[in-house]
Amino acid sequence: MLHIKSLDEGLEIFKALGSNIRIEIIKILRENNGMNMNDLAANLNVTNGALTSHIKKLEDCGLISITSESAGHGNQKICSVHFDKILIELDPPEDDANVYQTELKVGHYSNYNVYPTCGLAASTALIGEVDDTRYFAHPDRYKADILWFSKGYVEYIIPNFIPFSQKIDKITISAELSSEAPGVNDVWPSDISFYINDTFIGSWTSPGDFGDVKGIFTPDWWFPNWNQYGLLKLLVINKKGTFIDGLQISNVTISDLNLTSKSTIRFKLAVNDDSTYIGGLTIFGKNFGNYNQDINVRINYSPITSEQ
Repeated sequence: MLHIKSLDEGLEIFKALGSNIRIEIIKILRENNGMNMNDLAANLNVTNGALTSHIKKLEDCGLISITSESAGHGNQKICSVHFDKILIELDPPEDDANVYQTELKVGHYSNYNVYPTCGLAASTALIGEVDDTRYFAHPDRYKADILWFSKGYVEYIIPNFIPFSQKIDKITISAELSSEAPGVNDVWPSDISFYINDTFIGSWTSPGDFGDVKGIFTPDWWFPNWNQYGLLKLLVINKKGTFIDGLQISNVTISDLNLTSKSTIRFKLAVNDDSTYIGGLTIFGKNFGNYNQDINVRINYSPITSEQ
């Protein structure tokens, strides 16, 4: 998912999409999981020279990526689209004066209970042995940039450093997620449930465990038949409810959680035994997947008034 936080921020993207041929390029790339320049030009019935300017426009605004692959007598350029949707926020950007932001590294969980298939890896190597849950307690797990398990949960403590005498009005969590299948399987649904301080705030069904193309940031040593990338999900808990990518998933509001500057905030991601689809969970951090980020957290706060 591509998250555009304001109309001004998305201006170059809107310009790039204001062309029928560039819309067609994105559709073809999505349908074919990427394509080389020659085949793309043939599909569109245009010359390579005419195609190049359109590709550059889409690449400059981040809508597509280009990689080089060896083929026959030389290298060929492969064009790919890695976004499954675009989320545009129409409301004016929030004032950053009353916002606390932090990042949680994938391996910085505070509690866990996981089942094989499972494992962890840092940017340079696996951490311990795969499918051995004991390594989720290994000291090196703090270095993990990716983790996966077939069912169970991991729980993180979100640092709460908002000023004293403030209440939390909104929590926004961004993370790259997918299912966990044996090997890879694009059609492997998994119900991933989210909790704040043991309160169930909603769930999202991951469609699969993706390995059709290499993740943009996935290291070269990573096994080609293992999961390569996930989907960037935006979880928001505010005064109106809980939302994933702008779609409401529960009626739990931030007021129901009653969070202040004194609160411990525990965030759990789980694949439960009673789920309809028990398809595991993979969490991608920096150095893996298509988004060079860890678990990003943004907290909006305001003063506690006498009526509260």
